[in-house]
Amino acid sequence: MPPNKLNDLDSKTWLKFQKSWFIHNPPPRRKGVLVHPAKFPETMAQEFIEFFTKRGETVLDPMAGTGSALVASLRCGRNSCGIELNPKYAEIARQIILEERKSLGDSINNLTSEIINGDASLVATYKLPTIDYVLTSPPYWDMLHARGAATQKKRRSAAELDVFYSDDPNDLGNVHDYDAFVEKLTAIYAGLKPLLREKAYLTIIVKNVKKGGKIYPLAWDLGRALGKVYTLKDEKIWCQDNQSLAPYGLGSAWVSNTFHHYCLQFRNEG
Repeated sequence: MPPNKLNDLDSKTWLKFQKSWFIHNPPPRRKGVLVHPAKFPETMAQEFIEFFTKRGETVLDPMAGTGSALVASLRCGRNSCGIELNPKYAEIARQIILEERKSLGDSINNLTSEIINGDASLVATYKLPTIDYVLTSPPYWDMLHARGAATQKKRRSAAELDVFYSDDPNDLGNVHDYDAFVEKLTAIYAGLKPLLREKAYLTIIVKNVKKGGKIYPLAWDLGRALGKVYTLKDEKIWCQDNQSLAPYGLGSAWVSNTFHHYCLQFRNEG
């Protein structure tokens, strides 16, 4: 195997990650992060971080939520930065990261893990270090506002759980015009370019959206739009096979149970 410039993995682990789809069923969430209505698992984030970086490099999540990417970065020896608009989630993330640092002990004393309570569209003002990798998942448009979702119904019955991210007008989850949402989201990710080292990768975990009886191809539209800024290199399909099937359209129309996400891989070609 030639010298490995990308990561610290052996050839067998490298090859296994190159499979274009994978099944990952998130473990149960801890109580502290259950309040967040959409969270990707640290266990999955760690696999991506270990593939696209070397130890000691720096990972950014510009929409950090409760800090999954930063926790995963600590566990595999990477520095990390996160930007989170909602002050409640930013504080939860800080507490979780602090607990993680305590549990990992002295082995991570040389690593930084910073949560900024701010707007990702203003990333240039936060004086971040050079970034080696971006791992993030944006709001899936305004789908959390859809009252028909079964998971949302369950969350509404529990007063302490959020059903959408915030009431902030700068929150992309509150942009109800689809084209405007894609444009704003693309602009945020394009704005990261000056921070990224040459050849750095961006992994964006996203899903196509069903609304009003039609599908909005968010993953594909984002790939096309952001592909004008970075090189769209590939995709991995994240599948979940532990969710219950619902009888959508039974007896009258085709409506799938959608249990997959797109993990889009972009690269900053300079």
